Amino acid sequence: MSDAPRLSVRDLRVVIGGRHILHGVDLDVPPSGVTALLGRNGAGKTTTVRAVIGLAPHSGDVLIDGRRTAGLATHALVRRGIGYAPEDRGVFAALTVGENLRIAERRGAGEPAYALVYELFPELRQRTRQPAGTLSGGQQQMVAIARTLLNDNRLIIADEPTKGLAPRVVTEVAQVLERAAEAVPVLLVEQNLAVVRRLAVHCAVIADGRTAYRGPAADLLSDADATRRLLGVGSTADHRKSSRAVEAGT
Repeated sequence: MSDAPRLSVRDLRVVIGGRHILHGVDLDVPPSGVTALLGRNGAGKTTTVRAVIGLAPHSGDVLIDGRRTAGLATHALVRRGIGYAPEDRGVFAALTVGENLRIAERRGAGEPAYALVYELFPELRQRTRQPAGTLSGGQQQMVAIARTLLNDNRLIIADEPTKGLAPRVVTEVAQVLERAAEAVPVLLVEQNLAVVRRLAVHCAVIADGRTAYRGPAADLLSDADATRRLLGVGSTADHRKSSRAVEAGT
């Protein structure tokens, strides 16, 4: 297997409505495992992934498997194998759970793909005919992630997948992402550092629209001064306590 990055971002800049959001973001996602994209609220994390997926105008280089994506629309990037679970989950409220899954298929997902989805999210099998708009936030997040697993994706981008979820559901989502990352690299935007500690091998931190750190996630999270300065969070001991809670499902 090649060690070349699955996703490579260089000098990514975004200006929206005359406001400079990103001033030069660099990011690599290796061909395996979970890479976390971290930063304080408003740092530009979601803008970064929206630019990567072609949903935000940008300059700079974005490469998937070494190929530049300049000029490609979002649907073309999806056909290249990018699965995207957005921050707002993006479910179609009036459609059933089953319909939400079916419209995400590319070239028709086979029985093994659905078997995996229902193995990871057995609750979705029971709610196939239920309108997605009547699901809880956690159940809608399950649908959003399940859609990325139906296709033979080269990269999964999950934007704040545990935001607003109950601790039990956070644990379930973390387990699913961990399982998914065994087969396809994941770029994870996440505020819950317990989840990051459990899943991420690599990470990048955005501060003031620029990359402030790139490297092993464990090195960052073991440095209390760096996490406080870059992320505005508490002690390493607090992180480890939260990590144990996620691992234990409490």
